[in-house]
Amino acid sequence: MTGETAEFTRSLPVGNEFRTVLDDGFYRRAPDDWLIAVSDVVGSRKAIAAGQYKAVNMAGVAVISALMNALDTQALPYIFGGDGAAIICSPEDREVVADTMARTAAWVKEDLDLELRAALVPVSAVRAEGYDVLVQATRVSEAVNNYAFRGGGLSRAEALMKAGEYTVPPAPPGSRPDLTGLSCRWSAIKPEQGKIVSIIVEPGEGRADRFPEIAQTLLDLAGMRLPRGGSPMPAQGPSGAWPPEGLEMEARATRGQTSLAVRRAALYLWTFFSWFILTTGINVGSFNAKHYREFTSLNTDYRKFQDGLRITVSLGDTELGRLTEILEDERKAKNLRYGLSVQDSAILTCYVPSVTSDSHFHFLDGAGGGYAQAAENMKS
Repeated sequence: MTGETAEFTRSLPVGNEFRTVLDDGFYRRAPDDWLIAVSDVVGSRKAIAAGQYKAVNMAGVAVISALMNALDTQALPYIFGGDGAAIICSPEDREVVADTMARTAAWVKEDLDLELRAALVPVSAVRAEGYDVLVQATRVSEAVNNYAFRGGGLSRAEALMKAGEYTVPPAPPGSRPDLTGLSCRWSAIKPEQGKIVSIIVEPGEGRADRFPEIAQTLLDLAGMRLPRGGSPMPAQGPSGAWPPEGLEMEARATRGQTSLAVRRAALYLWTFFSWFILTTGINVGSFNAKHYREFTSLNTDYRKFQDGLRITVSLGDTELGRLTEILEDERKAKNLRYGLSVQDSAILTCYVPSVTSDSHFHFLDGAGGGYAQAAENMKS
């Protein structure tokens, strides 16, 4: 892929530490003729309460993986929000992006029994309303970058989508995107201590100048000064079980034109083989099981930034109490608004283009509602 989207993405400044998301100098304006592709699962809280949290997360990640496959590149500025996603792209990719989002919405309805809402909003439209789209790349590992966004443009695009503007309607029944590499085979991530906490923190109205200082304090409390930055992921990688809980959804996502029964049977065999190798640590050809598990831990998006912090971390009771106390004090001072969700575990939904490359990426969210619940709590 040598298109404008990939070229722009590769030209972005890259912060080697997560704290650079708070530095204005690392951001670059998206071109005015670009587009914001946004999506979310309608009624995600109700679906999560009904036990469909894996399906909700898979629907959110599906948009990202489908677009990367359709555009034949991982060089795509995106952010995952638990029950949805957003990406920015060049106008030359409009047709492919719209078609892929429409196909993904159709697949989510048919195979996950959820409604995926989607829209393609011009960057110029949100700028005309006084918002902006600023983006930077942040280093997750030596193999993978994540992306941070400021300016309020993505949030405004989401609001326009929910208002019915710039809608991308679902494709006809039977339409399918290319979801090669989309999976959710790992077991739930249990905290090494305390709880899994999903947190969203945004500046209070008119208090953006105070936010970097406050955000740095919060990041330090949330484990940024600790090894692995407070990541819930074990350093040696997550654990798995066989058959994996997400096998049925992976079969539906990746069956292509194959019958579901045939794809399901093939995955039973393949996932047993994978589970055996990863559990025993046996190396097969160029595949190093220990290396793969370690990069699974490294290549996880437990920290992100979209007009504010969005983090899912493992915290003990003392750290959680201190963090909540500071959040409440700053909220009462109107310096910020926040929501958090405390859970017993976290879940991974994965995009693995190739098991022999280190660029596989893993999207993490709390298993008890995660970012969707934190966002709802922030409203109240």
